[in-house]
Amino acid sequence: MLYQFARHISADRDWCSYWEITKDGVPAPVDYENDGDFWYNLPANFDVIDCCLRQYQWTGDKDYIEKHEMLHFYDRSVTDYVRRWDIDGDGLPEHYVHYGRRGIASYVEDGLHPLVGGDLVAALYAGYRAYSQIQTLRGHQDLSHKYAEKAARISGIYNQDWWNEKAGRFNGAIMQDGSPYTAYYASAHYFPLYFRLVKNGVRMSSALSDVVKHGGNNVEERSYLAEIYYNYGLHEIAYSMLLDLSSPHTSRRSYPEVSYSVISSIITGMMGMAPNAADRILVTLPRLHPVQWGTAMNVPLWDNEIHLSHRNNQESILVNASGPKFVWEARFPGEWGVFSVDGTECQAEVQHVYGSGTVSSIRLNVEPGQKIVVWVVK
Repeated sequence: MLYQFARHISADRDWCSYWEITKDGVPAPVDYENDGDFWYNLPANFDVIDCCLRQYQWTGDKDYIEKHEMLHFYDRSVTDYVRRWDIDGDGLPEHYVHYGRRGIASYVEDGLHPLVGGDLVAALYAGYRAYSQIQTLRGHQDLSHKYAEKAARISGIYNQDWWNEKAGRFNGAIMQDGSPYTAYYASAHYFPLYFRLVKNGVRMSSALSDVVKHGGNNVEERSYLAEIYYNYGLHEIAYSMLLDLSSPHTSRRSYPEVSYSVISSIITGMMGMAPNAADRILVTLPRLHPVQWGTAMNVPLWDNEIHLSHRNNQESILVNASGPKFVWEARFPGEWGVFSVDGTECQAEVQHVYGSGTVSSIRLNVEPGQKIVVWVVK
């Protein structure tokens, strides 16, 4: 799917791709009339770059960082695409009313027609950050540094200029006349958290509380929330959201966003799995509350298959069921001094992790077929 999206980027469409693509690799007629008239939401290109990097980290498939069509999509998205849609030259792509459905400045599709949505700013930040990391993987340090600086600039703009002290939240959008849109605006408020754009501190707490209070307008929007809540330490609320999304009574539960997000929220959220393909490091962090245990079996990871279990947020068991050795960074919430590794006491390392607070960890080599049990001692 990602390859189909990437390969259809085109100068004739102002560096957009097709919005909905059929199994035959052609645009769905419901949202495409011709190259001058089609549906497109501007956060998409940057969102896809971030997604491709995450897929590389899970699979180790170098097509994501070497295949010509993928690189062409990344390169054009952070250069020509931005220039084409950033008419006023302030670094943020914009949507003007006369564009119609072509180049919408948010994922919110309510007819408000903002100039710039908060989710577009967040996606742009994530796209620059992911592009920088992809260039690091490719050995292009100068380019990596350039786009890391661009991401930092977007972060500064959002965290400083978009905060509304009177409303106690970030603005949801900039309107056509340049005025801020101060009401809650769904993805324009939760995407900055999803992409980790919001800096630690009081404003992050306020932004998170805002999302918890207002949520999403439909099941597609709500599908993002469980993973966000897990990543920011709201485990009980995240679990409740998982149950809601999974419930047969939930309207439109059959939408693909729901099943994909439930799986993702369990694996990356509740089980806290975060792989690094280049260094072959798997980080895990249990976030079980209010349940007591969780197990994920036969999880594909690079050219491996693993089993992972957590108990009470203080014990983890990992099995390298197939594939070569790798490094496991076992993390646990809180500040701890000593872990037991298969019965042998070992010193833990304490660190602060964005969104998760203080965690304690240990790195272990996992050989083919090996099972390792780690638990908190003191």
